[in-house]
Amino acid sequence: MLLATTDLRTEYEVLGMVKGSSTKAKHLGKDIVAGLRKIVGGDVKEYAELLQESRDEAESRMIAEAEKLGANAIIGIRFSTSSISQGMAEMLAYGTAVRIR
Repeated sequence: MLLATTDLRTEYEVLGMVKGSSTKAKHLGKDIVAGLRKIVGGDVKEYAELLQESRDEAESRMIAEAEKLGANAIIGIRFSTSSISQGMAEMLAYGTAVRIR
């Protein structure tokens, strides 16, 4: 599956928009550690891991949706995130599923 954030300079058939969403939360222990890191400063790796896991899962779900449509590429990919509550985030990946000719 070809993934691109831009358009392609080749002929393709548009199959439709595809998306994948993931909502993740860290457990209480990691949330407490992250809270302490916010006080003293520095990299909050607990939340960085949470977002990376969520991005990967959202992307995988988007790809699975595109494969169901028979796509061999997704163009115009974007990611969006929102905080649902402290320590919990939703990640949305979306793009246009296409079949390159």
